[in-house]
Amino acid sequence: MSQNYDVIVIGAGPGGYIAAIRAAQLGLKTAVVEREHLAGICSNWGCIPTKALLRSAEILDFSNHAKEYGLTVEGSVKADLEAIVKRSRGIAERMNAGVGFLMKKNKVDVIWGEATLSKPGEVTVSDVKKTIVEPQAPKPKNTLGSGTYTAKHIIVATGARPRALPGIEPDGKLIWTYFDALKPAKLPKSLLVMGSGAIGIEFASFYRSLGVEVTVVEVMKQVMPVEDAEIGKFAQKRLEKRGIKIMLEAKVAKVEKGSDNITAHVETKDGKVEKITADRMISAVGVQGNIENIGLEKLGIKTDRGCIVIDDYCKTNVEGVYAIGDVAGPPMLAHKAEHEAVICVEKLAGEKNVHPLDKRKVPGCTYCNPQVASVGLTEAKAKEAGYDVRVGRYSFVANGKAVALGEDQGMVKTVFDKKTGELLGAHMVGAEVTELIEGFVVAMNLETTEEELMHTIFPHPTLSEMMKESVLDAYGRALNA
Repeated sequence: MSQNYDVIVIGAGPGGYIAAIRAAQLGLKTAVVEREHLAGICSNWGCIPTKALLRSAEILDFSNHAKEYGLTVEGSVKADLEAIVKRSRGIAERMNAGVGFLMKKNKVDVIWGEATLSKPGEVTVSDVKKTIVEPQAPKPKNTLGSGTYTAKHIIVATGARPRALPGIEPDGKLIWTYFDALKPAKLPKSLLVMGSGAIGIEFASFYRSLGVEVTVVEVMKQVMPVEDAEIGKFAQKRLEKRGIKIMLEAKVAKVEKGSDNITAHVETKDGKVEKITADRMISAVGVQGNIENIGLEKLGIKTDRGCIVIDDYCKTNVEGVYAIGDVAGPPMLAHKAEHEAVICVEKLAGEKNVHPLDKRKVPGCTYCNPQVASVGLTEAKAKEAGYDVRVGRYSFVANGKAVALGEDQGMVKTVFDKKTGELLGAHMVGAEVTELIEGFVVAMNLETTEEELMHTIFPHPTLSEMMKESVLDAYGRALNA
């Protein structure tokens, strides 16, 4: 089979399918090649199903504290692991089907198979030999198969996969990746989590809510190392209060496997080795781009540290080839991939006023308990960049809505340029901050100053009021603290 397109997208994850939709909207004949799951890791094995698990954990936590809300629960509330996982997988399947519908609605051809860049302007698609994640999703109806396809523009959106450390490779049984942690056959009594980024901490939080003894090992000086240090410390205290053991400036040097458990040799910063035995271990030490076996070397496409090198508009060094999402480098976030998709397609289609991605304005969210969210520079990074800063803080404990919700532990922190009033960064920890952060993202995108934020009316009673109070506090004008 051979067919010519204006745009071929390799990979149907959040970046890939959005690129295909936007291209079709602009009148370009478009196809997307996928080998495993429409909607990619995010909807099938990452963002969405993990939030389903965390929602179940949240409901369980609320139920176990019903008396604090004046409620009586007859009998004990227990976690049904099989039902929790089934709900999560059902939601993932629904999202997968939704993307299939969008492809049909936007008249995007779906080509099922493994794609290779055979030469400039040409993609060869072969039958799937081996999938990374089992089971492979069912093929959508009316999909195309193996063959040679040509296009003026080819967008690589092949995503990323879990990174493995030599000697501590996940085996799916005793050492898990997030794929395995999403669908455990049984609930372990104890769990060791290697890495305290978003993936590690979210699973630590979920399993702790279900009663698992959890230990987190992190090589850096704080949990969630990309976050503001003050927010990280606050989150750590709350996580430890929930019973999660956290070891900082420590690394797993080696792992011994038993018949149904592991023993990790953990090296601490003072050079000592502590042996920790747990039923299961999650390896959450980051992800790496899927750059292998897609023909990058043959076309001479530049890569760096496992990712494809692109310019401000997602172009590679080879004419007509682009890259977006995780395979194009950090931050490896679904919403960053989607935004790059739109930038890439609109630029190649000749749309006017296309703005390149400003990574400082990409928000980050961690959906543990407590939630953490941020955008822009941390206080330390702002100072390193030479800014003279004003910093505002506001505690959940002083917010009426937070107190009424029974969620009075948290903080909002804002960082401003003292000279210009520019909002450089915003950082939050506490209930629903992953929803609140977008207010500051919009503010930064509009280049809002502290004065404009102070003149903005926030509804009462809401958690969002803390955003304004944090701004006021940066300028010594807090009204409710």
